[in-house]
Parts: sequence; C-alpha cells; structure tokens
Amino acid sequence: MAQGIDDVIARWHRYMDGELPDGLDQLLADDVVFYSPVVYTPQRGKAVTTQYLRAAAGTLAGGEGGTFRYTKEVLAGDTAVLEFETSVEGKYVNGVDIIRCDDAGRIVEFRVMLRPLQAINAVHEQMGRTLAAGG
Repeated sequence: MAQGIDDVIARWHRYMDGELPDGLDQLLADDVVFYSPVVYTPQRGKAVTTQYLRAAAGTLAGGEGGTFRYTKEVLAGDTAVLEFETSVEGKYVNGVDIIRCDDAGRIVEFRVMLRPLQAINAVHEQMGRTLAAGG
C-alpha cells in the first residue's frame, strides 16, 4: 500500500518531537540523497544522511529550551516543503527542508536550504564540530 507525503511528514514531525527515537531508520530509504546547505556534493546513503540529520537536529534545536519550530508546510504529490526558524549562537536562522518520498513511505531525497549568510556560517561551524566529534 502506498504511503503518501502526508504520512511521511507526520512521522517526521513525531521524530523531531522525540516520539520516534529510531525514526530515521524507518523514515529513510537505503539510497536516500542528502543535500546540505554547506557541502558541495550530495551525500548518498542512509548512514551518512542519518549522521547529517542528527547533527543538524542537535545544532538547530537551539540548546536547552530550544527555539526550533516549523512555520509553514506545503505538501504536494511526493514532496513537502517545510519552512523553519530557530537561532544558533544568537543568530536568527530561517530555512526550508525539501523532502521527497517514494511509494513505500521512505524519504529518498532531503534538501536543506538556509539563510541569512551569518546563520549559514554559524550552523556550518557548529555542525562541523558535532560531526568531527562523531555526533
């Protein structure tokens, strides 16, 4: 039975809310492609995408009492665009997650775009530290 983007995004929100601790394993296709706002080449595969998404979630959460929140959501066909806001190191971050799924309800493409430039730099530095530490 085909699972639509509505179901995938509902599960994504549950994962982001901490309700599905192993949710990425269920959500991501084995051949998922991740497009980072700061890495030039697409990152391919579930393992590397999981690593990037976990690091991003930690970075964008905004620490204790974090400020991350989705502000807009557009779902059509197999694709969702989720706009978010947060702050990192005191800098306002605005971005979008563009998520595409397959008929099995697995994410096959995850693309992140950020603005403004100061936010991109802060996210890049903090994620670099997290990834280097193996987190």
